[in-house]
Amino acid sequence: MATTSAYPIPPEAPAPGELRRVRWWQRRAIRAAGLVILLALSGLVILALVREQTGTEGFLVGLGLATVPVPLLVAAFRWLDRVAPAPWRNLLFSFAWGACAAALIAIVANSFAIRWIATATADPTSADTLGATVIAPVVEESAKAAAVLLVFLFRRRDFTGVVDGVVTAGVTATGFAFTENILYLGNAFVTDQLSQDSGLASVTAATFFVRVVMSPFAHPLFTVLTGIGFGIAAYSAPRLRVRRVLLPLTGLLLAMGVHALWNGSAVFGQYGFFTVYALFMLPCFGLLTWLAIWTRQRELRMISAELPVYAAAGWLTPPEPYALGSMRARALARDYASYTWGKAAARTVAEYETHATSLAFLRHRGRKGRAGADFVARERELLHRLWERREPARPALAYAARATAPVPPALPYTMYGRPPYGYQAPTPYGPGPGPGPGHAQPTYAAFPYGQQPQAYPVTQPYPAAQAYNPYRT
Repeated sequence: MATTSAYPIPPEAPAPGELRRVRWWQRRAIRAAGLVILLALSGLVILALVREQTGTEGFLVGLGLATVPVPLLVAAFRWLDRVAPAPWRNLLFSFAWGACAAALIAIVANSFAIRWIATATADPTSADTLGATVIAPVVEESAKAAAVLLVFLFRRRDFTGVVDGVVTAGVTATGFAFTENILYLGNAFVTDQLSQDSGLASVTAATFFVRVVMSPFAHPLFTVLTGIGFGIAAYSAPRLRVRRVLLPLTGLLLAMGVHALWNGSAVFGQYGFFTVYALFMLPCFGLLTWLAIWTRQRELRMISAELPVYAAAGWLTPPEPYALGSMRARALARDYASYTWGKAAARTVAEYETHATSLAFLRHRGRKGRAGADFVARERELLHRLWERREPARPALAYAARATAPVPPALPYTMYGRPPYGYQAPTPYGPGPGPGPGHAQPTYAAFPYGQQPQAYPVTQPYPAAQAYNPYRT
């Protein structure tokens, strides 16, 4: 008889009175503080550089105009991430990295490279063209990909698939585009001040139309390709190490290529920009949008397919897998909890939904052989968190499941017991296979002595109609 536990044995705890030594740089607070200080210093430096190029007035105008697309883009990525929402600290880090660290790296590296090329070739025009089409895509996409890599490495529990990669990359690129738009719009305003142009014919209006109205999704589109590579790598099995390395690199190379094509569209002639925009950028944007929404729906179907196992084991109630697989039912459950018990209960239900989603994703990875060594411990942790929050969540989800359940199809309408015109009544069922009774013969398992009662005789619903005789009196 085996005596070995089926679960992994946790490491031995330190002896009483003995504390585990933790290096000062390993403390979470120290690392978080260092990251905040790094991003803050990057932000101050980038602020000084942009203000030096645009002036105070140009900086303020660029800041106001560049803020316009940011809430829309962030809201779009948050909507996409509603199935398993990432923590706000991850999104704040991604946006801050793109707006501060990545923008600073891009400005310094691009300026240094263009000056070096201009000095080496003695041709400033060629240096600017080469910098825009070759240097800038490589530097900028690498700087933005660093944020996705950091979240992928240090927040693995929050990075489990394609949607997480798309959201992290998109928010990072939104922050980068925000800082870049401040610089471009501020410089355009300075140009208009020198040339005394204003209104729709100004350089500021043209820059705003091209960068904010026509292509606010340009930088997110480029970096999302890198995020998709990291997302597929996160979904892959840990043993496929080469694949987990090549997929992000492939996504990064695609992002650089698309970025280079976009920056080099002006080289293709007078209408090169609009040609690339109409024939390439818009189709790519539509394709990636469809892919992201399809992946989101796939995650909801995965939740409905994986959670019934826990409902059968008693951890969840039967209606919960259906309700948790519907965004409408989830929102209705939170509203019901808020109306019935208050906002604290609604937050508890939201946490319950998040943990249940993580549990479904964890089981799916385990069933596909992609779970890590901590599968059992992580599963127990999530089940414990669900159990702690079951009191307000179960009735709220049950109510949402009843309210959003599909309406059963209506039976065909028959008037006076006769089928409608053109409808043929089905033939009676024959006896079923095996020694048991057929479909039309009921079973009576409640009689313990082996005697089954006789079935009731089948009666006609109406008496048989007599033949019509017009001469009968």
